[in-house]
Amino acid sequence: MKKTPIKLTSDYSGEGLGNLKQAVSKLLAARVIPELSSKKRIVTQTIQDLLGGEEETEREVAAWFLGPRGENIDLFSELILLAINDHVFWRRNFHPSDPSPITEAMKREPGYLQAVDSIKTEFYTMLAELKKSAPFSSMRYQGHMCWDQTLPGMIGYFAAMLYNQNNVALEAAPITTILEVEASRDLCRMLGYRETTPQPWGHLTCGGSTANIESIWAARNLKYYPLSFKEALKDLGTDLSKDFMTLFPVNLPSGTQKFIGELDTWQLLNLSVDEVLSLSNRLLEDFETYGVDPDAFNAALSPYSLQNMGFLDFAEKFLVGTGVKDAVVIVPASKHYSLPKGAAILGLGANNMHTVPLDIHGRMDVAELEVAIDEYIQDKHPIISLVSVFGTTEEGCVDPLTEMVRLRNEKYRPMDVDFVLHADCAWGGYFAALLWDNLDDPDDLPLPPLPLSDFVIAQYQHLKYTDTITIDPHKTGYLPYPAGALCYRNMAMRSLIAFEAPYINSDGASTEEELILGTYGIEGSKPGAAAAGVYLSHAAIRPTRQGYGKILGRTVYNCKAFHWKLLEYSDKEENFVVVPTPYLEYDEATTLVRRLSGKTPQSIINSPNNEDFNTLRQTGSDLNIITYAFNYKVDNDKLNQNLDQVNAFNKKIYDRISIKADERDIYNYEFIASTTDFLKYSYGEVFFNDYKRRLFGLDTAVDDPTDKSISVMRSVIMDPWITEDFNGKPFVDYIVEQLFEIVREVVAEL
Repeated sequence: MKKTPIKLTSDYSGEGLGNLKQAVSKLLAARVIPELSSKKRIVTQTIQDLLGGEEETEREVAAWFLGPRGENIDLFSELILLAINDHVFWRRNFHPSDPSPITEAMKREPGYLQAVDSIKTEFYTMLAELKKSAPFSSMRYQGHMCWDQTLPGMIGYFAAMLYNQNNVALEAAPITTILEVEASRDLCRMLGYRETTPQPWGHLTCGGSTANIESIWAARNLKYYPLSFKEALKDLGTDLSKDFMTLFPVNLPSGTQKFIGELDTWQLLNLSVDEVLSLSNRLLEDFETYGVDPDAFNAALSPYSLQNMGFLDFAEKFLVGTGVKDAVVIVPASKHYSLPKGAAILGLGANNMHTVPLDIHGRMDVAELEVAIDEYIQDKHPIISLVSVFGTTEEGCVDPLTEMVRLRNEKYRPMDVDFVLHADCAWGGYFAALLWDNLDDPDDLPLPPLPLSDFVIAQYQHLKYTDTITIDPHKTGYLPYPAGALCYRNMAMRSLIAFEAPYINSDGASTEEELILGTYGIEGSKPGAAAAGVYLSHAAIRPTRQGYGKILGRTVYNCKAFHWKLLEYSDKEENFVVVPTPYLEYDEATTLVRRLSGKTPQSIINSPNNEDFNTLRQTGSDLNIITYAFNYKVDNDKLNQNLDQVNAFNKKIYDRISIKADERDIYNYEFIASTTDFLKYSYGEVFFNDYKRRLFGLDTAVDDPTDKSISVMRSVIMDPWITEDFNGKPFVDYIVEQLFEIVREVVAEL
């Protein structure tokens, strides 16, 4: 049976928009929805300006949230009521002469009153049940990757939700589509994708998992596109009597130029991202040389597209007998599960996702990475994508992107080997705000002192060299679900995953190209309310040092302070110790505690020449997630050396600090955290054995083949409040004291 190819287009097409097209064009021309731009430049010179205290920073952050105790209830209620009244005003003034289907007489009827009673009864029941929810806004909550939402984010979401716009198409969301484009441009610029050539582009997704899968999808299609392109040229050459094999030049990653007919399959599978994305444009734009009509080219290309053919037919035609083997995606052992899920969904196979072990810091081991790449090149396995993680789910670590970029540029491109670089910044993306004073200034000022370590800052400065980035506004953007995003360094890459839905009306020829959203990505329908929430939060809290930087800078400080306090309080305990996973040798930990012991946040922030603050910022977690485990002492004041018993001990502690759906009264929780397991087979022996060494108090690491996992606590610290009591005692001390009291109770039960 002959297979009917699907027509792939870069944009939706269709009729039916009518005057809406003109209206949107006017909106864009008049900027009725204003472009997000940076506020008046306020140069952050000192760490005091960033973290604040009693000054302006404290007051700004205080206005950006409803507050742990609902302190901003009056402001929130005022804005919610305004959104409702304004929305009803809009309804009433749309053809006000139309008859009303709901009359005042109806409201007095028994049926109406019964329906109202039912709504209220069910609503009251739900409100009662919701009070069992996790107290995300509390400073005592360090559980999952959830926290309070920004006040403008909630207001924007609520207001747009009333209009129920669907950002799958412009006619279903003429306003929130523009809001999504503006907010996505903001994300691109914050992450380092400035508006240059090639033009960057991004869009919102339902979450980071979807964005990660889309990134692999786009990278896979890009990797195999040159094979389809070359085959299409053969058909065009036959039709137009042109020998494209000796006419069309291609640039290899090393800078060497060859005609496309000279390239074998392996070379075609190792072109750079920008070179692949320029192929069709160079062919079609130079009509004088090649004489190719776009419609003729699309007709020739469509039968050979991997998107159309599927892997089995594509491999049979293009790969069998070439010596080229299965393609791989390379990820760190700390990868999010969405990445192997994406490999499975896309037909690559989860077994073709190579996991690189971690080093002692919990980051991708660069030496192991280089060995893996060399072996795959030797055996002719094309590398689709190399993934770095900024803010690993368990440890909050940032992978060494600087080394990945160096390897690609200095070692593999000269060998004519290339691959996509993807950064999974689902958690850590918004910390890039700490790098910028002004998103519109490509030559931003030098960095002032920051809570991030020098290593982490260097990794964020290299994000601009990646090809795609996942970021989740609904995580460290403090925004309502669902709001993930995927950003492309080169806007043209999105065309490789485009599909057309005939019933969706949009016309790329009459509107700005960047406004076409529904063609790209995995989702169809998606809420315009999410885009409005992101847009309004960005408008009120700029993704720069003066906005989100003030929030996230404080969370990093609080996480590092929590790490320091764990060490300090552990030294005072007789029956147990706590071992945070951020790597510190005994002498380094002792120096940290001795230098900072007894000091308040303000004294550290205001220390001469930032000496105390720099001591703190270079230690601890990379971002604002920290994992740690406890071990108890046995006879002769020695630490327990039985891993199974240590794991059981930590699980007993976790049972007292974890929220469960067991009707336990939420108000009885003094401290809330989550847990995870370090799996030896996944993380690798280097990280696993070194952490076990520290947990057991040993001088050298010892490998035990029977070891499988280490159970640890995980604190996700999204609290931006640097608070003290009337005596100047930091609130973090109360948190650690409460945690240690729980541990003492568990020790007493042993």
